[in-house]
Amino acid sequence: MKSKSLNKYISLFILVFMLLPLNAEEEINIWSKEKKQDSKPGEIDRPEKQNKPEIIFSNQTNDNIEIQNEILNASEKIKIFGIYDPAENDFDLNMWSATNAEDVRSSIKRINKIKLSNTAAKLFENTILSFAYPPQGMDEEEFLNLKINWMMDNGKINLIEKFLKQNSTFPNKKKLIQYLVDINIAKADIKESCKKINFLDKEIKDSYLEKFKIYCLVFNKKKNEAQLQLDILREQNQSDKYFDDKINFLLGLTNKTTMKIKEDNLLNFYLSSVTISNFQYEPKKNTSKIIWEYLNAANLIKLDDAQDKEKLKSLEIAANNDQFNKQKIFDIYSNITFDLNSLIKAQDIYQTFDNIDARALIYQKFLLSDNEENKIQLLFLLKDLFQKDNLSNIYLKFLSDRLKEINLDDVSKSYMEVVEKNIINEKELRIGKIKFDDKILHRSRLLKYFNNEMNQKKAQKDFIKIYKKIKKNRKYFFSAKDLAMIESLAQDGLEIPKDFNYQEISKQYSIPANLLKLRENNESAFLTLKLVEIIGEDEAYNLDPETIYFITHLLNQNDLKKIRNEILISALPQRS
Repeated sequence: MKSKSLNKYISLFILVFMLLPLNAEEEINIWSKEKKQDSKPGEIDRPEKQNKPEIIFSNQTNDNIEIQNEILNASEKIKIFGIYDPAENDFDLNMWSATNAEDVRSSIKRINKIKLSNTAAKLFENTILSFAYPPQGMDEEEFLNLKINWMMDNGKINLIEKFLKQNSTFPNKKKLIQYLVDINIAKADIKESCKKINFLDKEIKDSYLEKFKIYCLVFNKKKNEAQLQLDILREQNQSDKYFDDKINFLLGLTNKTTMKIKEDNLLNFYLSSVTISNFQYEPKKNTSKIIWEYLNAANLIKLDDAQDKEKLKSLEIAANNDQFNKQKIFDIYSNITFDLNSLIKAQDIYQTFDNIDARALIYQKFLLSDNEENKIQLLFLLKDLFQKDNLSNIYLKFLSDRLKEINLDDVSKSYMEVVEKNIINEKELRIGKIKFDDKILHRSRLLKYFNNEMNQKKAQKDFIKIYKKIKKNRKYFFSAKDLAMIESLAQDGLEIPKDFNYQEISKQYSIPANLLKLRENNESAFLTLKLVEIIGEDEAYNLDPETIYFITHLLNQNDLKKIRNEILISALPQRS
């Protein structure tokens, strides 16, 4: 009896044991299926026990994007938005995860006040627009808006279009689309503006963009489709009487339209300008900048009477605020009439005129002058007259451009200093090929290594040869630029001669402790923001050697080699 019971239990145990793996496998398969179905574009699932998630990016133009990194432990879905694979610049998805949100906000606030050089702007762009989790204490939408606002504030149209292509769905997508639409309307380029409306998808419900889409159908002579879309918009209570009136007029359904000019948004203002015959509009102090831009582009600002001082004054203020074309102010000055005697005695009698006429008189006198020193005197007198009415922004670039045209060989030395101080030196990237000089380490052919034109084995061989030659020159001084190159080679695994103690040389250069600490905290992205602040308006080749060294040192410490190489190849070479 006991034997039969025992056999029964053994059989039951074997049966259960055989079924267990099958049931477990089925459960895992079901879980995997559910995970795949639940995944949404732009979202990352992060269960507590999962170390590496499956990342899905929708509508990406770059099919080769690979993102590999360890992520934070959290059971939540994280939406990330950007343009660049973080690995392209030696970052990862956690590049911001250890950084406090307030530190990021403060840094970006300072950066936004700087007119960044090409070097600094590119570094900032690569950092802020990389796919990554937000900083500590910052939600996804705020982090997204930092990216969006920077692109819009800096007119990064190409980047905005890339962003729209790389990210199919995200909050405030309509904000970016409207920016592209409006910026092209403001240029009076409706054809291009209508192309941008194609970024609009069915998920976005926005009356402004839907209205413009209907107008584009009218513009492209698709009247039946425009009528249908207008009917749908009305049914959804997304249209209004003003828009209906304008579209019906453009469709030829009515032969009259309201003469009212609406300026609550650019689309309404544009529709006003194209439907009202003999359109006339007097800009006001509170007229938006983008409407001013459209008025300029569409040539809708006219000053028929150069003696209309009130209107001219408003145009001067607008030009000073970058709302009106500055050159047109000088064109208007040219049309103000003065008698010959006034022009001859301009420098003696200009004070008897009102401020606008005084500026116009001195400007015309400048145009008539053929003496270089007299031209300089008139230009600086005109500068004072603009400053008197707080209109310097109109004049500074004009002054600089005119001074550049003057032959300084015909000018006495007493004028030289003041002329040079008022010439705006617009920084341009150096052009030309790199000139290699193996007698100076940081200018040697080793630069090819940092420009991806030389492999590590060849670099090692050439380094030894160049070092031996330089060593023979007892007067040779190893500069901070040399040190930047040597440390970078060592960081990449090249052997440095034992008789060359570069670590000892590096002790003479101090590096801010707060920046070094960012390495310990794994704050690589925040480090690049700090470097953007340091570089600021300077190009890499204009930085002093000590700054070049400590920047490359910090980049080496944080394993940001690709950024380091870009800095080195810009900062070190001599170019033809």
